Amino acid sequence: MKKLDDVDRKILDILIDNTRTPFTDIAKRLLISAGTVHVRVKKMEDLGIIKGSSLTLDYKSLGYNFIAYVGVLIDRSRRTYEIIEELKKKPYVTVAHITTGKYNIFCKIRAKGTEHAREIIFSIDDVEGVLRTETMISLEESINDKKRLMKNIFQEL
Repeated sequence: MKKLDDVDRKILDILIDNTRTPFTDIAKRLLISAGTVHVRVKKMEDLGIIKGSSLTLDYKSLGYNFIAYVGVLIDRSRRTYEIIEELKKKPYVTVAHITTGKYNIFCKIRAKGTEHAREIIFSIDDVEGVLRTETMISLEESINDKKRLMKNIFQEL
């Protein structure tokens, strides 16, 4: 992969802090043209370094402050992708990982409260091929910060 230069890194630093920063603002801060910013960002998108932008929601203010992690044990490993497809249909399952160890799949769910979480977990249990689930309730999301990792990775490039 082509290494990024200082201008690319500075652009990425600004975008990591706020993906909605206008290219004209980035250009003013870096003393380059907005066209240069646009070309550099497009180049990084074409290289697959940047993939879109994201929206961060405050789930607590929206009433979805209950987080749980659900380990899913399935009857046959070869059914993993079928079960993943079923989990994709459940909007409250926000993350799913295929894993090794005790569980075949490990999910993160967001819910309004314990009753809502129970409904979500039971619906996961009802997926054909799921033998059982085990749930861990999150008491607090203490770290949720991809920015530090992103900045570190881009400094290494």
